[in-house]
Amino acid sequence: MFYKDERLALFIDGSNLYATAKALGFDIDYKQLRAEFARRGKLVRAGYYTAIREDEEFNPIRPLVDWLSYNGFDLVTKPAKEYTDSQGRRKIKGNMDIELCVHAMELAPRVDHIVLFSGDGDYRPLIECLQRQGVRVSVVSTIRSQTPMISDDLRRQADNFIDLDSLRENVGRPPRETERDDMAAA
Repeated sequence: MFYKDERLALFIDGSNLYATAKALGFDIDYKQLRAEFARRGKLVRAGYYTAIREDEEFNPIRPLVDWLSYNGFDLVTKPAKEYTDSQGRRKIKGNMDIELCVHAMELAPRVDHIVLFSGDGDYRPLIECLQRQGVRVSVVSTIRSQTPMISDDLRRQADNFIDLDSLRENVGRPPRETERDDMAAA
């Protein structure tokens, strides 16, 4: 439930939203996403959080990050770190949870409603903190994928759950065939 006069902020966990949309078989049209939520309230901020691999000659997420920064999104990035796990597999780590949480708590006194685009259960304490400050919190993720992309605890804590699949007509577009699978995983 949204109210036209409420001050609204979007907090997008980039890699989580990418994985959720991919699991549902579509890409996000970020221009449409921003417009959709601007229609639902007074959009104060739209933040996009992602780690970026800087060791690649061409990073497929760079064009998206550049486009977002020129089109009304606040970008928060940091370098992804590469490591080898205990089984010798090369892994990439780039967690943006702390940055997103700090920014949401800083903005809480100036908004009525925060929309969190993530299914990560680590955000449950953030939602609880925001709610104690009088901020309503909606979470966008999905339960319609083969494996649900949202933590049950997160879904229960949120004031409102929006299945990303229900937004497909307004914010989705067919996936690009040339897009690499690791685009937002970096």
